[in-house]
Amino acid sequence: MKISIASGKGGTGKTLVATSMATSLASPGLSRIKIADCDVEEPNSYLFFPERTLLERKECHVTVPVIDEAKCTHCGKCADVCAYHALAVLPETVLLFPELCHGCGACTIICPEKAVSETSRSVGEIFLARSDGVEIIWGELTLGEARTTPLIKAVKDRAEGEMVIVDCPPGTSCSMVEAVRGTDFCLLVTEPTPFGLYDLDIALKVLEKMKVPRAVLVNKSGMGDRKVYEYLEKRNIPLLMEIPFDRKIAELYSRGELFSEKMPEWKAKFAGMVREIEEMIS
Repeated sequence: MKISIASGKGGTGKTLVATSMATSLASPGLSRIKIADCDVEEPNSYLFFPERTLLERKECHVTVPVIDEAKCTHCGKCADVCAYHALAVLPETVLLFPELCHGCGACTIICPEKAVSETSRSVGEIFLARSDGVEIIWGELTLGEARTTPLIKAVKDRAEGEMVIVDCPPGTSCSMVEAVRGTDFCLLVTEPTPFGLYDLDIALKVLEKMKVPRAVLVNKSGMGDRKVYEYLEKRNIPLLMEIPFDRKIAELYSRGELFSEKMPEWKAKFAGMVREIEEMIS
């Protein structure tokens, strides 16, 4: 089962929930729970497992075209077919903007002179580490790269297993969509504030378009107002858990400690929530 942890905005507590769920389900020596940290621009799930052992580190490559200027007649067909404007044909040369290229191969197919071939380039790295009962897979995007989706897909592909928890990037852009795609269930983490409600509404609309089963966890409950709860009740959206606005939880998290480890009663709550999710999608 793959459960994605998402939200419409940053700072709601996705990583707190993802790491707590994983450690609550983990059993050292048995089948490992996997966390796929798909926030490849700023991954941080692995920081909560200081005793981790790094097992694997490899580059993520994408396909880009190569222009053979000796064969090229500068007809411009490759630039015309490129939906992402990654090619610009000038009278005497062809300019390639690799950060814009999506590797679709259309330029290679359409070129009448067969002057376009393909090569690959690295867009980031994928890491695999192990802690007690948990495997953490994350990606680190190369500085200056514009697209996160190829690396996110590669992280998810590497995280195949019986139970995978996907820590999604914030927002509702292509990065979040790619991270949620293919998961069995999405748990949206929100906070009871006007900003939390606004972004939650957008995220729920995205999931409806994707037809992904969903429910909500309210973090920092006790602050803000009741409008998030009224919204969930009105739309008949399940509320699976509330995590209180608690100083002790905040202090543990700020020190990079898993609060479910220091407050064991929460382990049972997270494990119970996962069982509830299993029942909802079965």
